[in-house]
Parts: sequence; C-alpha cells; structure tokens
Amino acid sequence: MKFRIVFILTLALLLSACNMTLAEDITPPPGYIPPTPVPTLAGYSPKAPSTANGELIYAEKCAACHGATGMGDGDQGIQLSVPVSAFGLPEIARGASLAQYYAIVTRGNIERFMPPFASLSDQERWDAAAYALTLHSTPAQIQRGKELFESHCVNCSTDYFVDQQVMARLSETDVARIVKQGNEKIPAFGADFSDDDLWATAAYLRTLSFDLSPLPAPVVAAETPASPAVTPSEAGATVPASEAQAGAGSVHGSITNKTGTDLPSDLVVTLSGYDHDSKDPNAGPVEVFSTNATVNSDGAYSFQNIDMPADRIFIARVKTEGISFQSDFAIAQEDAQSLEIPALTLYGVSKDASKLTVDGVQIVFEYGENSISTYSLYTFHNSTTEVIVVPQDDSGQIPFIKFPEDSFGFGFEPMQGSEPFISTDGGFAIAPSDKPYGLVAISALGAGAKVDFSQSFILPVATVNIFAPAGVKITGSNIADLGERTVQNSDYQIYQTDAVAAGGSLQFTLSGKPRNAATTASDSTNTKWIISAVALGLAFIGVGLWMNRREKRATNTKEHDDNLTSTNDVIDAIIALDDSYSKKKLSEQAYHKRRNALKDKLKAGTRE
Repeated sequence: MKFRIVFILTLALLLSACNMTLAEDITPPPGYIPPTPVPTLAGYSPKAPSTANGELIYAEKCAACHGATGMGDGDQGIQLSVPVSAFGLPEIARGASLAQYYAIVTRGNIERFMPPFASLSDQERWDAAAYALTLHSTPAQIQRGKELFESHCVNCSTDYFVDQQVMARLSETDVARIVKQGNEKIPAFGADFSDDDLWATAAYLRTLSFDLSPLPAPVVAAETPASPAVTPSEAGATVPASEAQAGAGSVHGSITNKTGTDLPSDLVVTLSGYDHDSKDPNAGPVEVFSTNATVNSDGAYSFQNIDMPADRIFIARVKTEGISFQSDFAIAQEDAQSLEIPALTLYGVSKDASKLTVDGVQIVFEYGENSISTYSLYTFHNSTTEVIVVPQDDSGQIPFIKFPEDSFGFGFEPMQGSEPFISTDGGFAIAPSDKPYGLVAISALGAGAKVDFSQSFILPVATVNIFAPAGVKITGSNIADLGERTVQNSDYQIYQTDAVAAGGSLQFTLSGKPRNAATTASDSTNTKWIISAVALGLAFIGVGLWMNRREKRATNTKEHDDNLTSTNDVIDAIIALDDSYSKKKLSEQAYHKRRNALKDKLKAGTRE
C-alpha cells in the first residue's frame, strides 16, 4: 500500500462526520431517541492513556459491537441496520487521531445507534480510545518500527512523540508523513523506507504517547460472608422462566419455517430482554436476562412468568446450521401480561453463491501520487429462499468477487444502505430479501502513464459503469463514453460497458492524468461524494430528471428517438434500458438491438 493512499473503506463514513462507534447496545426500537448530553471535550489526555485499562473497558463496552479485534463483527454489531466501523483494519485506524476517537466515545453518534459514554470518566474514555488505536498493529510491527527509529534517527529525541497535546491531534498517517518528510522538530529519516517499514515506524511512534504497562495485580481480599441474595434480574444474570418475579406475564411467538424440511425436534429459541440503565440513561439498552425454550413442532413457542416492565425490549433468536436468525423487536407496554414477538423466519442454508443476482457494478478510480485506488461497488440480490453462506479466506477475499489483476491492498466494506449481512464463523451470510445488498471491493493499482485494467467476474453482470477523474481517458472494446459530469466543482468522465457474462472479463486502458487536483487521493472528499451517490443509485444524474425519464427511455421503438435531443437524453435512455433489461422487462434480442442503436446515436452526436 502506497503512503499517499488512504482508502475509503466504509461508506458510512461518506454520509457521517463520525463512523467510529464504541457501543455495546443493540439497535434501539423504532421511535426511540435517547437523550444526548453535550459534555465538555478535553483537548488532550492529562496523562498517557493506559491501553491495559482501555482493554478492559473495550471488552465491557465495545467488543459486543466491534468484535474482540475491532473488525466490526461483534454479536450485537451485526444486528444493527448500519455497518459497524472496523477500526481493527489499518486503513481505518491510520487516518484517525486519538482526539477524534475520544470525541466519539464522549459524545456518541446517535444516528449510528451509539450512545455517549457518560458513565466513563474522562480518563477512561482516553484509555478506551487509545486501546482501539492499537488493534490494527501487531507487536512484531511495533518492534520493527522501534528498531527502524533507533537505527535511522539516532540523535532524535522522543519528547515530540510523548507530548500528549501534540499526539492527540496526529493520526498515524500524519506521523508517517513526518517520518518521510520531517518537520520543524523531527528531521526526515524515512524517505527511503518501504511502505511496510514506514507504517511500522509510525505505529511505534504513536505508541510512545500511550502507557503500555500492565495493570497492577489485583489484591486478593480475605474471604467474607456472602452478600444478601439479589434477584436474577437485578444481577443481570440468566433468568429461568420458572423463577421470574411475581406479576410477570407470558411472551410467545412463532417460527415461520421456509427451510423445506421439518423443524428439528430439539430446536431452541432464546428470548432476551433489554432495559435502559436507570442510573445512566445515556448508556443505551443493555441485556438484563435471557432464557431458553424448545420450539413446538408447529413452530410456536412460549415463555411463562416473564417479568415485563414497561418499555422492556424483547427479541427472539434461533441458531441453526451455524446461522443465527433474529426476530424484530417487541416492546412491553404498561401493565402488560402478554406480549407477542414478531414472527421469526427460518430459511434453508446454501453455500452456492452462484444463486445471487448481480444487478450492476460501478467502478470508481481515485488517483494518488504513486497508486490508483479502485472502488468496485457491487449491487446484488438474494432472490432465493435460502440463506447463502459466503466464506472468506485468510486474505479476506470472497468467492464470488475477484479483484483486478495486479492489484493490491484488498478490502471489503458494506455499501451505505445495504441490507444487513449476517456474521458467521469465517465469513458472512446473505439472507433472502427483496431489498438489495451492496459491497465495496477496495484495491489499488500501480500508477503510470498508461495502466491496463483487467477485471474478471464470477457471476454475470448486467451493466458496468466506470467513473474516472476528468482528464483520464478509458479505451477498450464495447465501452461507451457517456460524457462528463460536474460534481462538487470537480469534473468526472463516465463510461459504460455491455453486460459481462459469468466467467468473462472487462479489460480497458487508463491513460492521462486528472485535470483537477481535487480528484486525487490528496483530497478524496469528492471521491467520497461520488461513491456515496453511486451507492444511492444516482450516478450523477439529477434525481428528479433521472426518475422522470428512466422508464420513458426503456422503449425499443424508433419513434422515440426524436425525443432524444441531447447527450444527456441518450445517456438517460441507455441507463433506463439497462435497468429494464436487468429486471427482465425486455428480451435479450430487443435489448441489444435498442442498445446498439442508442450507442450509435451517442457516437454520432445529438441535436442540442
């Protein structure tokens, strides 16, 4: 990975100033708006943040959503309707400063279901933020960075890198830039470092502002008499239904079986209850109990003697074939004696990703000094009646998406607005849904005057759109130039290709360089806007104009050509035609005949 490349790994980041979440809560029920205090933010930690203490806080408050290693795969995080930030990935963590993470932990991000952690002291929030910033690096990398610093900057003082006021505002990318270019305090000493050595050195220097020492061993107290017993719900422990408090009621629900086989006779359903902490109303819902029951042969289940105070949130879960299925929420009302959980649907499980339907792929290029970032946005559906399990190999790659040839720096992130994925051991799963799923495949290519691009596709793709900074020319067979569009004061060239069959490939050549500096990796704001627009299906076409025209342009009759009086009209017609074909509204013969006619009209020019 090249030094200037900072990947846009999460599309949540595109539409939110903060995507770093350290929440342990589940998705709040509809209409729930927790109070949002506005605490005072300190500019920097008064002492070196303790990563050991931060680790304990992280395990208690954060791992449920973000996962033990910060990969965004916590049991509760995967239940959220928005992606959870994977700050265990270097590409996420390197661009963030300690002060930014501290601010998010302090203020929260309610739009992404993260409460402010007012229950933590100010120092504890610094500790948690510091620990989160260690999850993307390994001890071996830190040691390598230490050796490089001590051998290449022999007379350098570490005072600069232990200054809390300085380091709180520096990201690892900023530190790497200092290593490479120097500043008024530190001479440049890493100009010739490889990328791995550069990042290892930056990671080590960042840790100099942390307290890495272990916590003192706990003092073992003398044995004392047992405390008075508390009720299970007070202790937050598992509550057998038979031991619930007086005045409780019944909770019941059913399983909709779409597996194609009978339900297992020993199928277990887990009921969990969540309350808001009365002592800390900003902490979000926390699990206060869970209990199990066996599902009847007809799919019905029931829990008796369940304590149901007003506003308690209930959900049901069933795990089968390694997949955890979850119901929607039900909320207890005042004085309720009975509560029905929304039906939970079980599906069959398949490992055949070829059953997925890829609606389209958009490829966005972002130019840096030495590399070209490539963002391939896949939109697809699971129209089957099975959950499709998708394994990931050790490098994080998945079987139905290939990266471009000769690319590097691989990564995946859910697209903004995607249907939520189900986390599994060694990968993820895709449930049947009428709504689309979206994945962004991130990689990079070496830069050059001419760059040959080759992308293979495992599954058939109805359309491929390509977005390049204006000034960059794309040439290849069956590629139509749809012209320039101006977005946020920057110009982009849009191209489109014919459908690609399963096992086929897309090949073209990029030449030239961006005309506008704002479209390079040194300032990726506009690229973020582009990917966000593409993810939302806008593709730079004015929303009103596009929505009004898309259906009108899908016809294959010649008489409508007279209405195509500009390049934009022809572009709209091509987009609408592709959309209709992907929805099987046109025959293949009619589609190709009409599309070829439109491409000829686009090449020949239209009346203005």
